[in-house]
Amino acid sequence: MSSLIAPLVDHTLLKPDTTAEDVTALIAEALELGVYSVCISPAMLPVSIPEGSGLKLAVVCGFPSGKHTTASKTAEAAESIALGADEVDMVIDLGAAKAGRFDLIEADVRAVRGVIPAPRILKVIIESAALTDEEIVGATLASVAAGADFVKTSTGFHPAGGATVHAVSLMAATVDGKLGVKASGGIRTIEDARAMIEAGATRLGLSGTRAILEEEAGLVVTGVASSY
Repeated sequence: MSSLIAPLVDHTLLKPDTTAEDVTALIAEALELGVYSVCISPAMLPVSIPEGSGLKLAVVCGFPSGKHTTASKTAEAAESIALGADEVDMVIDLGAAKAGRFDLIEADVRAVRGVIPAPRILKVIIESAALTDEEIVGATLASVAAGADFVKTSTGFHPAGGATVHAVSLMAATVDGKLGVKASGGIRTIEDARAMIEAGATRLGLSGTRAILEEEAGLVVTGVASSY
C-alpha cells in the first residue's frame, strides 16, 4: 500500500550549517520516499532536481525571524523563483501581529505575492505558537486577503514551539477551504502527522520524514492503518 502521508510532505532541511552535500542527499531521499517537495534555504540555490521526477522545490523567505523589510523579502523571493523555486514559504513580521497591525502583514504578503507568478505557490508562516487565537485569525485573514496560497503554522525555530492541533484547526476553519494549511514544527510521529491532517492540514513540513513514513508503513503491515 502506498503512503497516504508522503504526497503531503515538504521534506525539510533548514539548519544553518547545511552543506551542498546535505541538500543533494535530501533530494535523493525525497525522491526515494516519494514526498511532494524539498524545503531548503535560499543560500543553497540553485539545486539539481531530475527533470520529470515531479519533486517540487520550496524555499524559505525572511526566515526565521520575519524581521526583514518588505523590499528584502520581495528581492529574496524573486531571486529564489529565478533560481528555480516552485514555492516560497515567507515569514510574517510577528511583531506586527502582536500589535494588531494586520494591515502591515497584508501589505507585506501582497508585495511578496507580486513577485511570485502563478502557478508558483506562496505560503505564509504566521508562527502560530507565539500568537493568541485572535492574532492567528487576524494573520490568517490578512494572508487570505493578500493572495497567499497557504498559511503555515511555524518556522520550527521559535522558542514558543511549533504546530499544534488547535492552531491548525483554527487556521483551517478561518481559511474555510480558500487556502491550504501547512503544519510544520515539532511533528515527529505518525500520530502527530495524522492529528494535523485530521485537524485540517493539507501539507506537512517534516524533517524526520523517513522515520514517520516507516512508522506509517509498519502500521499498514500490522493492519492498524486508517484513512486519516
